[in-house]
Amino acid sequence: MRKSVVAIVGRPNVGKSTIFNRLVGDRISIVEDIPGVTRDRIYAEAEWLTTTFNVIDTGGIELGDEPLLVQMRAQAQVAIDEADVIIFMVNGRDGITGADEEVAKMLFKSNKPVVLAVNKVDNPEMRETIYEFYSLGFGEPYPISGTHGLGLGDMLDAVVTHFPELELEEEDEDIIRFSLIGRPNVGKSSLVNSILGQERVIVSNIAGTTRDAIDSPFTKDGREFVIIDTAGMRKRGKVYESTEKYSIIRALKAIERSDVVLTLIDAEDGIQEQDKKIAGYAHEAGKAVIIVVNKWDTVESDPKVMKEFEDDIRSNFRFLDYAPIVFLSAKTKKRTHTLLPKVIEASENHARRLQTNILNEVIMDALAMNPTPSIKGQKLKIFYATQVAVKPPTFVVFVNEPELMHFTYERFLENRIREAFGFEGTPIKIIARRRS
Repeated sequence: MRKSVVAIVGRPNVGKSTIFNRLVGDRISIVEDIPGVTRDRIYAEAEWLTTTFNVIDTGGIELGDEPLLVQMRAQAQVAIDEADVIIFMVNGRDGITGADEEVAKMLFKSNKPVVLAVNKVDNPEMRETIYEFYSLGFGEPYPISGTHGLGLGDMLDAVVTHFPELELEEEDEDIIRFSLIGRPNVGKSSLVNSILGQERVIVSNIAGTTRDAIDSPFTKDGREFVIIDTAGMRKRGKVYESTEKYSIIRALKAIERSDVVLTLIDAEDGIQEQDKKIAGYAHEAGKAVIIVVNKWDTVESDPKVMKEFEDDIRSNFRFLDYAPIVFLSAKTKKRTHTLLPKVIEASENHARRLQTNILNEVIMDALAMNPTPSIKGQKLKIFYATQVAVKPPTFVVFVNEPELMHFTYERFLENRIREAFGFEGTPIKIIARRRS
């Protein structure tokens, strides 16, 4: 089910990023001991009571050296286009400013639900100052303090009441859903057209009522697929062209609904920092991933060049060491026929379930090959393992003390599982749990 999206909007220096960090808590601080995972703090998941939602921090969007008013308009436009609910933040110490009124005018035109939050109300005496904000026309202002974490509960209660009713989608398990993500102009649209082109048997474009992505179902060699296309987005003027960070917002919506994610790299431009950021979200979401190097027709056709490029990818995307790499040209359709077989394999591995007895044979063989280490005089004991989930495959290893499971030994077990069963294209998770 698609999560609701909340955008925090306001003029500069009202505390948007502070509130963003409060809402998402430790989620943006989760770091894996794997080099190469690059994160961006513009977009993260938050939770209030039993509701999980996504938060956009418009304060984290850098729009270059444009005038202040243009920056404000651009940030507000993000909220208008992407959010289900908008938190309009003002500074209680400053009162209403002309810049606040400019943002308010834009939000009125959006017809989106708006919750007015008055930040920096750090003590009860300051609550008397919030009443002037009624004149902005968004109803009750909610006094909050990002510094002290005050008032956020009441504000979030108001926010979640505006969430749309998001119906559960009945999904056919036999249909493979995959999306294309990447920086602007890496060739996502061309690749979608190439895949659908002459190969299609059944094609229809279904525009989602509550989402921007366009789903394109098609059948190939008796297998049913759905492309979740982020490439066909309507660009609303120069707002989206002014920064590549917007591609992350677009990509995350598609990633949520995918089984397999194709992360595209432009062969001409080479690997960019933004490529790693976008791919990192697919990895963190636990989706199957294929790295696609597009525009390979523009690069010298030499096996050595391809090998060097592949080595460069493996060096920069070490967190995606399980992802196959496909070199192709959407424009000339060279090597595009190799893509769908990889999508099918990655999807099947993503949903693969192992028998417990076969899994434990591999685990016991691994223990015989490389006995568990001792930490501070205590030796890790592994009793047995079982698979508890798919998409991605998740394994629980029952041990005497979970803290003794060092990440290097966990990595060793993962490698042994991959050697025995493949799992190309999908991440796998290993959880150490104390045997009761």
